[in-house]
Order: sequence, then structure tokens, then C-alpha cells
Amino acid sequence: MIEEKKDKPLYKDYKVIMLVAALLIAVAAIFVPIGPWSSDKGMTNIHYGLDIEGGSTIYLKLNGAVAQVDAAPRDIVKMMAASEFKDGIEIVSSTVFDNGSAYVTFRTAEPVNKTRLEYLFGTNDIHVSTTGGSSQVNVTSSKVGFITSYLSHVYNTEVVPYALSNGTEYEIRTATNSGELSGHMQAVGGSILKDSAGNLLYRDGTTQETVQTTIDVLNSKLGNGLGVKDLPIRSIGDEYIQIDFAGVDLADARKLVETPGKFEIRIQTAGTESAHVLYGDSIESVGVVGQDPSTGAYYVPFTLNEAGARALQQVAVSTGATVNPNMHPLAMMLDGDIVYNAPLSQSAASQLNSQPIYSWQAGTSSREEAQTLQIHLRAGALPVNVEIVSAGQVDATLGQGFLRGAILAGLIAILAVALVIYNHYRRPEIVIPMVATSISEVVMLLGLAVIIGQELDLASIAGIIAVIGTGIDHLVIITEEVVHEGKMPSEKVYSSRIGKAFMIIFGAAATTVIAMSPLVFLGFGTLKGFAIVTIAGVFIGVLIARPAYAAVLKYLLTRRGMVDEKMTE
Repeated sequence: MIEEKKDKPLYKDYKVIMLVAALLIAVAAIFVPIGPWSSDKGMTNIHYGLDIEGGSTIYLKLNGAVAQVDAAPRDIVKMMAASEFKDGIEIVSSTVFDNGSAYVTFRTAEPVNKTRLEYLFGTNDIHVSTTGGSSQVNVTSSKVGFITSYLSHVYNTEVVPYALSNGTEYEIRTATNSGELSGHMQAVGGSILKDSAGNLLYRDGTTQETVQTTIDVLNSKLGNGLGVKDLPIRSIGDEYIQIDFAGVDLADARKLVETPGKFEIRIQTAGTESAHVLYGDSIESVGVVGQDPSTGAYYVPFTLNEAGARALQQVAVSTGATVNPNMHPLAMMLDGDIVYNAPLSQSAASQLNSQPIYSWQAGTSSREEAQTLQIHLRAGALPVNVEIVSAGQVDATLGQGFLRGAILAGLIAILAVALVIYNHYRRPEIVIPMVATSISEVVMLLGLAVIIGQELDLASIAGIIAVIGTGIDHLVIITEEVVHEGKMPSEKVYSSRIGKAFMIIFGAAATTVIAMSPLVFLGFGTLKGFAIVTIAGVFIGVLIARPAYAAVLKYLLTRRGMVDEKMTE
């Protein structure tokens, strides 16, 4: 039974099978120019970072402001209603309750469009009663809701309230300043609040949540376009974002940044005026370009989420687009520029009178226009408007020198380790599998980097070299535990010693993963890349490479008769 185990061929050992399979997948990912990770930038599918491949760096400014403000709901309603009722309104009553809810009741002699008021004040809790020649309107919301609606109205942008322990701060997602905001608040008898030291509770920029959302959206859009899952995008405070484009010249980098801008659908109200309908984040999915066989026209199908569908219905009804679609066309805009403009179809207008529509088709006259529109629809919306404030080009010459130096350093490291190991053991049966295992780890790590879309910059390559060193340490631990004077012990003693070796290896690997994990979640740029590569290398080594090395080492020594049955613990 023991002899049968010793003579078991390597190709039947599941640990060796796992290693070979992982190597084949890695080699295919690195060199085969097909699949989701394929690249046309060189002989391999590996994506290099800016410091190696060269490229461009762009700094974006997030236009926005965060402030704590206060105003009375009655004054807000009076100001906002002035745009709806030319003869003005009379405030009947107004109350703000302790829980923050509020209502305002006003009277007007003009006709009341309830749907329009719901859109204006951002609430469906509006009641209209008509007596004689006048109407009394009750608008119920909250103080925060009234302020949010007012700021959204005057800035014509999205305003997001955030609850704080000492009140509420409002994020205005467009360019402004404290003077402009103060003027808007004074118009409704309000003001920007101050802290205990008398300083305005106002700051330029956005919240950290919005910064991170912007980074995530840019990473998805730009990363998909470049074939990189984790594009180096980092925040600088609450106002700026830095993007590194490896292998992309400055002109193309600007185009990439400027194209996936803020996507918005608006509807024409009167003359050249238009009203906001929804942003790109209300677009749930975008289909492939199709062609109507009866007319030959092309179209792009897309669906809206619940909020987007109801918003479009509400605005279409309130503006009269359901009655006269040609007078109130829908315009799709990207960074303020119209990319599509067309009225509702008669069937859509009729349906919107009674219920929202979730599935839409945007028709175009050519396939090229449809494909361009599809890109815009897929682009979605950035949470805030951004502008390029600085840009620069990085030469790749120095980076290529660094890459050659890093590769040379890695080869020298492996060669030096091989010489030291050979000098110690004097056994090629030990040295060759150890070096081959170390090289296989590097190949598997590079393949994984390609598959997950991780760019390799200098820090990542340093992580690979660190993985080589850590891997050799672990292989030496295995060798020292099971080999003594060129021989391995009996099966029983071998099992005990290899178990001890892997306990040490697992403990060291866990320590490395724990130490590197904070850099993955809290770090950015090169630090994050270094941590990801190091952690991935540790898992590849512990789960695939180390067990395979132990199996190969045992097989070779057994086949050569280098077993000492008398060796004990």
C-alpha cells in the first residue's frame, strides 16, 4: 500500500492538476488576444500603469457646495408660486411641527394645475378645494423638503439634504458660491447658518459620498472603455479628482473625460424654456440598436426605473406634452449639449395620461446616430457637474526603463535564490521544483491581474517581487520540515511534518493578508495596487503553488529512493 502511494504519478495528483490548470488559464489570459480582457496595445493583454506606459493625468473639479441654511416654508411657497400664478397668491396659514413636517395653505383666483404643483414642490400631498371663483391649496411636506425644492428650483439642479446631529446640510450639485447662495436665501427671508464662532456653515465642494459615487461612475465608464476594471482615480479633498490614463495621449484623455458627462432628459415648456425630467441614473437598462422593418428607421430601446418613469409622466402631464406632443419635445442632454431631440409619439402621450411608461424607444434616422445615442444613454449621469482644471502628459521612456529594471531585478532575485538554495541542499531535485514553482506563481499572478483588470504599475511590480520573496520563504519552510540530509522521512513522519509546515505558512499568510487589507479599503492609487497584488499572490501561493510543490518534492525524492524510514520526529 505504501509503495503504491509512492509510485502514484503526478498527473493524477489533484494538487498538480490544479497548478497546471491555473497556469494554462493564466497563460491564455496573458497572451490570447480574445475574450473580455483582450488588449490591442502589445504582445500581451497586460495593462501597465501610467508610470510605466506613459500617458496623461487629468484633474477634475467637482462643482458643488455644501451648506446649512434656513428659511420659512411660507416664504418659500410664496416665492416659488409666483412663477406659476401671475397675479400672486395669498398665504392663508403655515405651520412647522416639532417633528419637522410642515404645511402651507394659500389662496389664488387663477386656475390650479395640481400635477404641476406636485412637480414644483416635490410632494404628492397637495389638496385643492375650489369655492366660487378662487381655489385654496394646501401643500404638505417638511421644512427640509420645502428648502430642498426651493434650492433645486433656483439652481435648476439636484439638491440633496443630509441629516446631521445639529440640523441639516444641503449639497447643491452645481457651481455656486456663498454670496450667490446667501442672495437666494435672503430672497425668501432666510440665510446661511453660522457656527458658534460666527463662521458661515458653507464650503465649496461636495460630500465624501458624492466624491466616491463620482469615482465609482467614472471608474465604470472610463474603465470599461479602456478595458481596465480598476482605473487609478483618486480624490483630493472634497473638490478635486485625479485620473491617470496609461498609454493615452492628452487629447484622447480629455475626450474620454468630457464624453461621459452629466446626462439629463429635459422637456420643452414654452418658447426656449425647458424643465428637468430625469438624470441618467434613472435609466435602468439600454438595449442594442434595432431597426423597424416597416419604416427602416433605427431606434435604441431603454427602460426607466420606477422613479424615472413616474417623473417623466408627471412632467409630461404638467407641461401639456400629452395633449400637444409636438410643442413639448423631449431633449436628451450631455453636459448641457443636446444629443437627441424629439416629441412624444401619439400613443405614448395618450398612455402617459393614465399611467407611467417604463420601456421606451428613441428613434433616429441612421444607425450611426442610434449607436452614438446608445453610448450616451449607457453613460448614465455623474452626480455632479465636473470641469477639467489641469492636465498633463507623462513620457513613457522613463517608465519603460523602470519596467526593464524591475524585470531584471526579479530575474536576478530568482537566480540568486536558486544559487543559495543549491549551495545549501546540493540537490537539483529540490532547486528546480522550487524555482519552477516561484516562476509559476508570477505567471498565475500576472494572469489574474489581466482577468480582474488590474493595472500593473511600479508599486504592483514591487508587490510581485515581494510575493517572490515570500513564496521562496514558504518553500524553504516546507523543504526544511520534510528533508534532512537530502532525504525525506517515512509516510507517517512526513504527514506530521508537512502539517506543521503548512500551519506555519498559513499563519504567515494570514498575517500578510491582515496587514495589507487596510490598504485595499483605505488606500488609493499605488498603495491599493501594491496591496491587491500582494494579497492575490499570497492566496495563489497558499492555495495552489505550495501544495503542488510539496507533492512534486515528495514524488521526486521518493522516485529516487531518497527516503529514510528510520527518520523520526
